This record gives sequence, C-alpha cells and structure tokens, in this order.
Amino acid sequence: MRRRSVSLLGLAGLLAVPLTVMPQAQAADGLVSTGKAVTASSVETSAFGPGLAVDGSAATRWASLEGVDPQWIRIDLGADHTISRVKLNWEDAYGKTYRIQTSADGSTWSDVYSTTAGDGATDDLTVSGSGRYVRMYGTGRGTAYGYSLWEFEVYGAPTGTGGGGGNAVPFGSHLKPYAAGMLKPSGSQAAIDQKVVEYYNKWKTAFVRQNCGNGWYQIISPDADHPYVAEAQGYGMVVTATMAGADPDAKKIFDGLVKWKIDHPSSVNPNLLAAEQDVACKSVNGGDGATDGDMDVAYGLLLADKQWGSTGTYNYKDLALKHIAAIKKDELNPTTKLLKLGDWSSSGDQYYYITRTSDWMVDHFRAFRTASGDTTWDSVRTAHQTQISRLQSTYASGTGLLPDFVVETNTTPKPAPGQVLEDPNDGAYWWNACRTPWRIADDAVTSGDATSLAAARKLNSWIKTKTGGDPNKIAIGYKLNGTQISAGSEAAFFAPFAVAAMTDSGSQAWLDALWNKMLATPIDTSSYFSASIQLQVMITASGNHWVP
Repeated sequence: MRRRSVSLLGLAGLLAVPLTVMPQAQAADGLVSTGKAVTASSVETSAFGPGLAVDGSAATRWASLEGVDPQWIRIDLGADHTISRVKLNWEDAYGKTYRIQTSADGSTWSDVYSTTAGDGATDDLTVSGSGRYVRMYGTGRGTAYGYSLWEFEVYGAPTGTGGGGGNAVPFGSHLKPYAAGMLKPSGSQAAIDQKVVEYYNKWKTAFVRQNCGNGWYQIISPDADHPYVAEAQGYGMVVTATMAGADPDAKKIFDGLVKWKIDHPSSVNPNLLAAEQDVACKSVNGGDGATDGDMDVAYGLLLADKQWGSTGTYNYKDLALKHIAAIKKDELNPTTKLLKLGDWSSSGDQYYYITRTSDWMVDHFRAFRTASGDTTWDSVRTAHQTQISRLQSTYASGTGLLPDFVVETNTTPKPAPGQVLEDPNDGAYWWNACRTPWRIADDAVTSGDATSLAAARKLNSWIKTKTGGDPNKIAIGYKLNGTQISAGSEAAFFAPFAVAAMTDSGSQAWLDALWNKMLATPIDTSSYFSASIQLQVMITASGNHWVP
C-alpha cells in the first residue's frame, strides 16, 4: 500500500506543547515497555497487532484502522512507574494531533504531552509523569490512512507502589494464572488479547444501552422474550468487571448495571434481580428471579470488589454477600443441594426437583465459598460435580453431553423426558446445555480440579472426533447419544468447546481451529446470547478469566 514519504522536521516541532518538561531524563531511567501487555483501539489487520509496537523490532509495527479518529495504543507497565521519556517511531501513517497520557488505573488519564503539529518520523519526547499505563491517544491523522508505530518506547522507573489502586486485575495483566498444562490459542499473548478487546468493543456497541434513564445501564436482549433479562445483565456485570483496564468506561457501565439490579428487585427476594423487564423498563411476569442471572450477578459483584474495592458509590462486597445468601435461601434446593430454576419455585410445586445444567457454575460456587466463608457452598459444589459425572457416565457415556434440564433430583436425577419448561428438547443438549462445556471447563482451567478436568476432557474428546477436527461441523444441538438435532452453525454451540479444548494437551490444533472459527464469525448483533457466550469464551481462552 502506498503511503506518503516521511516529511522533514520543520517548524511543526515548535508547536508541540509538552505539559511538563524536564531538563533531562534521570540517568537511571531505562526502557520499561518492551514486551509488556499492549492493547489498542483497533488494528488494520491481524498482521499489525499492538504487541508489535513493543517487540523491540523496527521491522514490525502496529497499525490502526484507516480513516478513523480517534485511535489509541496503550501499554500496561505492570506496576506504577515514573515516566521521563516517550519515543514514538512512526511509520508513514503518523499522528498529527495526539497526546501522550498516563494513568494509574487505565480509566482516568493525565496528559503529559500534547501536539497539534506532529509530522511523523521519530518523536523523542521528554516528559514528567507517573502511572502504570501509558498511551498514545491520537485525534488527528497526518494522512488519509490510520496511525502506525514501528515502536512505542517508554522510559522510566518503577515506584514500588504496585498496581496504582485502580484496577487490581486489569484485562491483559494475566495476574491470575491458570492451572498447569492448560493450552491457549497459538500466537503472541498481546495479539490474542487484542482480538478479545476488538470483539468486546463490537459486543459493547451492539448490546450495552442506556435506554431507561435513572443512571441505569442495561444489556439489551433482542433474541429474548423481553428486551431486558437477568441473564443478560449478569453476563454484562461479569464481562465489564473483567474488561476493566481495556475499557476506560468499565466501572461506569458496571455501576449502571448495579443500579439496575438494585432498582429491579425480585418480588420474592429483594436481594435478587427480577428476571424480565419490558420496553418501559418495568419488571414483568411477576417480577421474580432467575437462577442463571443471579449466579452471574453475584459473581460479577465479587469481581468488582476485587477489581475496584467496595468503598465507592456501591459496596460491592456487601451486595454480593446479600445476593449469595439470597441464592442460598431461595434458589437452592436445601435437600438436594442443587440449584432450582428460580426463586419462584417452592416446595410442593412441579418444578421443585428440576434443575438446569447450564446454571451449574462450579467456579462461582468456589467464589461464593471464599467470599462468604459458608461451607454450604462446598457441599453445593460437590453435589453439582457429582451429578455432572453421573449424568455423563449413565446417560451420555459416549459423548459426555448434558441435557438442558434434569428432573426427579430428589430420587434418581435423569434427563427431562420431554418438555418440562421450554422445549420438546429439554432432555437434550440444546439451547441451555450448549453452555456447559464452557461452564465446566472454566472451573477446570482455573482450579485444575480433577472432576472438572475429566468432565471437560470427555466432552472435548467426543466433539473433536465427531467433527474430525473441523469446527464448522459442530451442529446446533445433539441428543445425548450424539445424534444431531439441527444443521447450521451457531456461536452458542461451537464456541464453548474451545474452553474444553484448553484442558487437553493433545488438542492444540483443535483449539486453534475453534479460535480461528470464532475470529472468522461476524458478531451476531441480533443475539446477545450467542455473542455474549463467545465473548466470555474468548476471555477464558485468552487467559483473562479469573476467580475472585
């Protein structure tokens, strides 16, 4: 692609305005940015990922989308640093108007340099600032193309104050390593992280809304019975707390979702979230709670407490503990220790001994136990893991597939014989259970638990063999014996198997195929369900899922 030649330095340099200028960098300050985690607002193609701007090579580069302002590239130094020098080695596509900014938390930024007259080539800037994060924020391109840097160098020294008190576990920091032996997609970590950020930005544009005023945020659900459902809000809370650092608005969105949760209480237990809201943003159908949404809401609040602390507008920890206690009281069957369908089911009704396998979020149970100190959650985790193993061996010995719903949990739990709540395929691997490879394997990769590993590996072995290693052959739904229900390809069905693939050392090529399938599939803006599942799978596959 033809680009303009590098212009000579002229009077433009005189128009640059450094906000604070030091006579010279401290002699002890060194290059601190090489190889650090990097994210960017966009990339021109996958060949120009942001990590290439900090790889120490002047032959590789980051490039943003062409013709779009603003754009940014951000380096996470891993801890607070004093910053004394920034060096930008521009490719032909340079920034004419841009700022160099620092931040302690990846959300609030301070300018340490600003210019409206950049002319490309190399900008070697003496600055004075501090922070964990440093970014180039471009608002005016010097060409019709984008922004492109061969190298983005930051010089400074660590201050010894750790993460700066902003985001404790910012996206891309990988401060919570997985169990030993877990796979990740092939490629550089920075490039993998960037793909998640890109998908998140598309998801955010498609589904994050402020349609109802009152300081509320909502995750819209165009494919559900109502425009706002608890399941979507739970997904949103988990996602935004995890993406903090990559999205400067993460905490603002999260707090808006918290306010929505508080202002739409379940009619059964006000510490839970009402399951459905209409276009007028009012709860409908009795205003009771749904277990799947409540599980993620509680988990998201725990993530937020660890991410930002609980001394701000909302006491996330207190809200989480109340939510967890409410789940235990009204969404857990005290006899079986298995989750109920919602707080609306009570002893004596026909649904009391029915449970939904996609609600069995084992890593959430671990987090609830840690946060609350309540040993009941150990029993709950064991009960669900026991049923996963038993259902796999008894009803799906060749596949490991779980059914959407399990009935008769008070006697001998078994797959639903037909429609018990939603669909004639309630006893099959259908639109609920399609999430179970992700949910089971989320616990396997983070905890290394032998039971979760065995269940995930059984699923992975079957689907890899069933499709001959071609993710395009993953169907929409299966009977528990592996018979296909429906043709086609849907992210809600193919994406979750990527997390299961991470647990098997012999599945690198299969994991890469699944990852590439996700990257090649356009986000379905009509389905919060599929898009939200794929996003959370990508977060886990990239090594960014963590258990509070």
